[in-house]
Amino acid sequence: MPELPEVETTRRGLLPLLGQTVSKVVIRNPSLRWPIPGHLTQSLQNKQLIELTRRAKYILARFDNGSLILHLGMSGRICLLAQDEPHAKHDHFDIHFTDGHVLRLRDPRRFGAVLWAESPDEHSLLSVLGPEPLEAAFDGAYLHKNIRTRTSPIKNVIMDSHLVVGVGNIYASESLFRARINPKTPAKKLNLARCELLVAEIKSTLQDALQAGGSSLRDFFGADGNPGYFQQEYFVYGRTGQACKVCGAEIKSVRLGQRSTFYCAHCQP
Repeated sequence: MPELPEVETTRRGLLPLLGQTVSKVVIRNPSLRWPIPGHLTQSLQNKQLIELTRRAKYILARFDNGSLILHLGMSGRICLLAQDEPHAKHDHFDIHFTDGHVLRLRDPRRFGAVLWAESPDEHSLLSVLGPEPLEAAFDGAYLHKNIRTRTSPIKNVIMDSHLVVGVGNIYASESLFRARINPKTPAKKLNLARCELLVAEIKSTLQDALQAGGSSLRDFFGADGNPGYFQQEYFVYGRTGQACKVCGAEIKSVRLGQRSTFYCAHCQP
């Protein structure tokens, strides 16, 4: 599933659409995770795209009458294409702009979403979310305060979007390795100093991933069709049985919260 760096990379790739006007909307298959609102073919007609932002793993496209809430799901892509680009089997939703570009949602598994909200911050999917990991509100003191009574493994806790958004499976494993914290450690056992270190490494890991255009493990490509390259920098994720790049010990894996978790037992005691 695309995580925060991949979604942010996609958002940045769509920025050429800012200020452009919608010429038409095409809904080929409305049956995604939630039905695509049929009114979009009319309500977006001749509207100008004012702003493109991101909240957690959602891209928000603001027009003067409301905002689209876009989610990539498990295997979706949002592409920026020319209008003469023929659509394929899994291309479910298009926004055509008067400058000749098309924003197209391609989603083979149909777990993505195209939703509409007049006030997206009040939408039920967004109103319950925690702070963004790259913003100042997410710091060591905040993390320490909010995990003091939590007995779940720290890996599971930092993936809780009510605590902090956007720290998915890949970047949780990588951040914990960089902070030298065992992912199985009960969250409440981390003192303030270790929380400050972990927050710093979460921010650093996500920034490095953004610089690399995200991770392309299976089918992620940015809006421009280019893959990400951060997978070449992984210390632990997906490297079970391989040698640790720091100490040479064998990378281990364990299931936590029904997800594969990767770590070095020597570097992360």
